[in-house]
Amino acid sequence: MSLEQGGLRRSAFPPIASYGFLSDCHVTALVAPSGNVEWLCLPRPDSPSVFAALLDRDAGGFRVGPADTVVPASRRYLPGTLVLETTWMTRTGWLIVRDALVMGPWRHEQSRSSTHRRTPTDYDAEHMLLRTIRCVQGTVELELDCKPAFDYGRTRAGWSYEGPGYHRACAKRDGGDAAGARDGGQGGGGGHGAREHAEGTTLRMSTDLRLGFEGHRALAETKLHENDSVFVALCWSSERELPGTYDDAFECMEGTSKYWREWLEGGRQMPDHPWRVYLQRSALTLKGLTYQPTGAMLAAATTSLPETPQGERNWDYRYSWIRDSTLALWGLYTLGFGREADEFFYFVVDAVGPEDGLQVMYGVDGEKKLEEEELDHLAGYEGAQPVRRGNGAYNHVQHDVWGSFLDSVYLHMKARDRVPEWIWPIVERQVEDACANWRDPDRGIWEVRGEPQHFTHSKILSWVAADRGARLAELRGEDELAKRWSETADQIHADVCENGVDDRGVFVQHYGTDALDAAVLLIPLVRFLPADDERVRATVLAIADELTEQGFVLRYRTAETDDGLGGAEEGSFAVCSFWLVSALTEIGETDRARQLCEKLLGCASSLELYAEEIDPTSGRHLGNFPQAFTHLALINAVMHVIRAEQATERSPFAGVRA
Repeated sequence: MSLEQGGLRRSAFPPIASYGFLSDCHVTALVAPSGNVEWLCLPRPDSPSVFAALLDRDAGGFRVGPADTVVPASRRYLPGTLVLETTWMTRTGWLIVRDALVMGPWRHEQSRSSTHRRTPTDYDAEHMLLRTIRCVQGTVELELDCKPAFDYGRTRAGWSYEGPGYHRACAKRDGGDAAGARDGGQGGGGGHGAREHAEGTTLRMSTDLRLGFEGHRALAETKLHENDSVFVALCWSSERELPGTYDDAFECMEGTSKYWREWLEGGRQMPDHPWRVYLQRSALTLKGLTYQPTGAMLAAATTSLPETPQGERNWDYRYSWIRDSTLALWGLYTLGFGREADEFFYFVVDAVGPEDGLQVMYGVDGEKKLEEEELDHLAGYEGAQPVRRGNGAYNHVQHDVWGSFLDSVYLHMKARDRVPEWIWPIVERQVEDACANWRDPDRGIWEVRGEPQHFTHSKILSWVAADRGARLAELRGEDELAKRWSETADQIHADVCENGVDDRGVFVQHYGTDALDAAVLLIPLVRFLPADDERVRATVLAIADELTEQGFVLRYRTAETDDGLGGAEEGSFAVCSFWLVSALTEIGETDRARQLCEKLLGCASSLELYAEEIDPTSGRHLGNFPQAFTHLALINAVMHVIRAEQATERSPFAGVRA
């Protein structure tokens, strides 16, 4: 709800947490409770949008649902899948709609795929959004309303029929509109090729409804009676055959469900525990945020969902962050998804290369230049401005990336007991960079846009880089390098312990301040100090007591941090709260950790998804959605609590295997 002209009115935008998330591991989509697809970018997740009502109510959407009802009776995922099921109760009957981005068999047998760099599997994206509809009782007036708006709403669609009847149509760019003319026809810049891939996007629709066109919209209306079933498929590949009948569509939907369930069965290390469903949903979400052709993992599916309501903390998260790598590998390996962990690792290695310095983030195909641009023609989610495309933090100096990268290499290689020859030059270059630069200030894990500082977390991750580098050198028998890097690690360690701790023995945000920062909760998790060190305990408890609102952890206090933005308060960062669960478990505060974990799991969306932030007062989700970092930290936290329960044998589930 928002306050306008002295009265309350309901927002035109659905709550962020209410969206359903779809993926075919090539693109992602968000579906509002009304049945409107309000976010879809084609043909890659970082391409310009085709549907973007999420950021502007006039920027394109695709609704299928009852004509006289917009609030569903219930929504769920079919268990073990990313197939979304919405049930509607109208005045006259009941309706069930199922939505999916279709997965099908691998089809590139006669020619190679132009996008895949990883080893092909038995399944691949069909490049199709499928919606099946069934009336299960009474009668329901059904409507279909598809309004594509290409290039972030700049260019409307021109519809035309395909074939002799009313059941097939296609939508192409209509040559621009007022918004396009106002922008001079420029499609968003960015310098990373995503728009170029989208230039020729044509949408093809197949349905057993009778289609008609009104301006830029494709419409259909019909009355469904009990046991009537219909479908609509929207495809953006000229190489795919669209379903022609409901039976064809049903087979595609069943095949997609089968794919997700078979994939989830690969997580053979899932514990038999009441929280298993959260681990499964997080695993499915992380898989859905993976760009299958390269193995990249998106930070989130969206851009510019605000961290502060109506604020300016709106960023594009449709890229792959290096710092996600260690948590991603840990979480995926822990649950048994070794293939996905390996592919993400090799994406990172491929993106970095032996000659280049390490960036904070990369595009989904390893692009290095992600120039930031403001899309002024979009109103923004609930008026939050600016709407951004691209992310200017790609060229920030953030020293934690070396530690994140080297920790992921170490995690990947230690089980193999060797470092491949072709990877070693990359490892050596990044360790040397960390050793050469750790004394300099940077912009830290939170990518502040104020003055660089000597962030404690960045120093700790520089220590991780030197420490893991030394261990990897030992694996290779590089004794001189191992000795030199180990000595540097000792120097960093001593420097942090001298300058990064306040008079209370609490690790602080950066040298020369008493401000707290949730990032130092990672100290026991990266083994910088043992969990029983008094400074670790003091730091964890100080953050738990002083850097929280209603028990939820903030990144930092905005009034105490020069982040280059306005001082408006932001929500609590869900990833930080899950870090606190893990850290409390590490220091032996298992009851407190479990209580916080229960509280956080209770804040999940109705579909068990998480955005970047949670408002401590209202529980409202804020920021981009769904957020990979949050789901990665959830896996870490939940597994910490489960293993602590097993160790103490105080839980009725203590005997289960994790």
